[in-house]
Amino acid sequence: MKPSISFLCLGFLVVFASTLLAESSNSLSANEETMGFELLFDGVSFEGWKHAGNWKIVDGVLTREGKGGSLVYVAKKVPDDFELRFEWKVATGSNSGVYYRPGQYEYQILDNAVHADGKNPRTSAASIYFCVAPSHDATKPVGEWNEGRIVCKGTVIQHWLNGEKVVHLDYADPKWKDNVELLRLRGGDLAARGANLSLQDHGDPVWYRSIKLRALGTDDEIDSTSVTPQELSADALKIEQSKLKSILDRRKK
Repeated sequence: MKPSISFLCLGFLVVFASTLLAESSNSLSANEETMGFELLFDGVSFEGWKHAGNWKIVDGVLTREGKGGSLVYVAKKVPDDFELRFEWKVATGSNSGVYYRPGQYEYQILDNAVHADGKNPRTSAASIYFCVAPSHDATKPVGEWNEGRIVCKGTVIQHWLNGEKVVHLDYADPKWKDNVELLRLRGGDLAARGANLSLQDHGDPVWYRSIKLRALGTDDEIDSTSVTPQELSADALKIEQSKLKSILDRRKK
């Protein structure tokens, strides 16, 4: 039986709609162009990116399968002062991360409700992983798109989630010395610069799109409003110390 014209038209419309969605998600607005943003992912190719064959593009979205490690943007390094915008979503229990400076600078990507890291705010979604907890859980339900944003200028690091600033760290301020030391023990150096943007493959389903980057100049002002990290429970602190001990023990070996 030959397919009906209506069935063919429906198939065409589905493909056309998917193409439009991919293009709209991975494009710059007029305002973003004026601000100096560069689109890092065009929705159709891995131009500028490097991976080991375990990442794929489906309907304008970056996702992973199999083994092979992170997806790395190799066309250029992340500027010292910058703003990065991206969209992400996870499946139930998924874990991933966005690395933007050398070492252990990580914007945590997580299903807070199911994954074990969600029990500790300092390792939950949008945290500076193992360093600073977000002010609150601003994630959307699993399967929905989240808007991530990272702003770094001088010694200030900000993480934003779905339009809300959830982390504001000035690591030169003595009040953050314990957080800085915690990350140092994990292997991170907050003064480090010059990394390639990297999307972590933690073996779990994860999706990324709309990845945009701009360098910040001396005249670019950033939001200076402070935010207070979530408090850690006694159980969360106990788990964190156990994890840190494991990290240090492995390093000794």
